[in-house]
Amino acid sequence: MQLENQVNDVEQFYHSIDVQVNNSKEKGREKHLSGTKKPLQGASCSGAVAAAAATAKRNNQELMRQFSTILNQITMHEWAWPFMDPVDVEGLGLHDYYEVIDKPMDFSTIRSKMAAKDGSGYKNVREIYTDVRLIFNNAMKYNDKKHNIHNMAKTLLKKFEEKWLELWPKVDKEEKRQLAEEAQLQLNMQLAQEATYANMARNLSVSLHEVDMQLESLKALVIQKCRKLSDYEKTMLGNALPMLSPENLVKALQIVSENNPAFQPNTLEVDLDIDAQSDYTMWRLNVFVKDALEAQGRTAEGTAVNHDNGADDHNNSKRRRIS
Repeated sequence: MQLENQVNDVEQFYHSIDVQVNNSKEKGREKHLSGTKKPLQGASCSGAVAAAAATAKRNNQELMRQFSTILNQITMHEWAWPFMDPVDVEGLGLHDYYEVIDKPMDFSTIRSKMAAKDGSGYKNVREIYTDVRLIFNNAMKYNDKKHNIHNMAKTLLKKFEEKWLELWPKVDKEEKRQLAEEAQLQLNMQLAQEATYANMARNLSVSLHEVDMQLESLKALVIQKCRKLSDYEKTMLGNALPMLSPENLVKALQIVSENNPAFQPNTLEVDLDIDAQSDYTMWRLNVFVKDALEAQGRTAEGTAVNHDNGADDHNNSKRRRIS
């Protein structure tokens, strides 16, 4: 049972690999596979994942620190005060504000999210950048171009974008580094898994070969221990063969041909020399014929047997004759 489960696991794994390859839209993946280094395995692979995560965290923290400097410069501007806290919609009587603005944003909300330790904070500076732009875009969207708030937001957005462009090369470089590293780690884990299943497949091949050898040994033992049929039993067997149904007769002749390649029952009249067959063949044939005739007898009991002579002649013409 354990061997069967292992075979099923290996088959399912390679089936999933075939599905992934067939559904993949990344045409360059095969080139990437052929040019990669030897994959990490086991503890080395786990260690590489931990090291990559630590490096990404450290680099993200440095980018966050530099972005905080930009944020401080923007929030210290004399025109930043309208954007420091959430818009007082009720106090200012802005009854249509939420109809115009889908996602309100302000600097206090951004700073709270940056300081969050429960996993709800920003994952990278690009997310913060998006929210800062949202603050100013909301203000310009809700307020007319002639309104002071609109112009203040437009001016601060321009200053912010200029400072962001100074940081952008570092952000872009780190994002590309992380993507490449994640792709390599994913590839290493996949190749390590493939190597594991390939090794399992080799072991299974050896085990299955051993099982085949054991079965051959058992078969040889059965043949050796087979009881020889008596002359009376052989006579009874010869008399019983013509009583088989056409389907069962074909099966019986196949038993003979399996162990006697020279025997080819391809004609309507078959010359079967019972004495020339091996003890193993005779034993198998005798067991099969007994079981088949018993099954035919049970079937006949529940079936009407009133056939006209013409039907009997027609059926008999289809039977193979055993001589």
